[in-house]
Amino acid sequence: MSPAAPAPQFRSGYAALVGRPNVGKSTLLNVLVGHKLSIVTPRPQTTRHRILGVLTLPQAQIAFVDTPGLHAHASRALNKAMNRTATAALEAADVAVLVVEASKWLPDDELALERIARTAHPVIAAVNKIDRVRPRERLLPYLGELAARHAFLALVPVCALKADNIEALRDAIAAHLPLSPALFPDGELTDRGLPFRIAETIREKLTLELNQEVPYGIAVEVERLTEEDGQLAVDAAIWVDREGQKPIVIGARGERLKRVGRSARLALNGILEQRLHLNLWVKVRENWADNARALRELGLE
Repeated sequence: MSPAAPAPQFRSGYAALVGRPNVGKSTLLNVLVGHKLSIVTPRPQTTRHRILGVLTLPQAQIAFVDTPGLHAHASRALNKAMNRTATAALEAADVAVLVVEASKWLPDDELALERIARTAHPVIAAVNKIDRVRPRERLLPYLGELAARHAFLALVPVCALKADNIEALRDAIAAHLPLSPALFPDGELTDRGLPFRIAETIREKLTLELNQEVPYGIAVEVERLTEEDGQLAVDAAIWVDREGQKPIVIGARGERLKRVGRSARLALNGILEQRLHLNLWVKVRENWADNARALRELGLE
């Protein structure tokens, strides 16, 4: 009779997705976990918070942490807070995942790598947006240059938008986590509660609707959340930091705010698999993005 196979060694830990703004960290988190947890827009610095997404595999549990994009020119209090959030999440991680854009290397990429190197964490490079490299052979010199910049454990080319090579990235991360029991109960996806996810979805739709107009001066706060007869009733405040921004957000005859509310409600119905009634108000808090107290009250510090 042959001896029993050894018990598999389970690994568990935190993997911080770190990089400059707009390299696709949030899209990557969502596809790695298989659920939309981070909002995504074309605008840089959309992510303001640390977003946790938990993936439980047969041999490992990975707690992915999406972080705000690290950037050098952080003049406003909000931008400085975002940099601190990203740095704190990185320092608490077991593995750092540097997310870069294929065939691009900018000063803020260098800043992100420098922050990672200070931690002495094991580092994997996720080279995103490979679908934009034509012909594909042009990727090879870039990978060689990237390998020369740091002693990465692995360089994994991916396309988060099309979910290309995502399993290889998951496996590379899992292989370098510490041996540990699972940190989270099976089935738990995130440590973020319902009010946060609702507020972020509203902010996503606002950012997409406003385009270049006022997205950086906007925050969303859920003021009331109740459930009646299987339907969620939500009152949410949209905070702007100047009086002149209020009519821009509301739009002519309130049409823009109605469009945002409709889009957010439909998205949340799908994400939460529950009917939702949404009331939106626009409020002014002068220069909230430069006010430390306001940032704390809005959960940004």
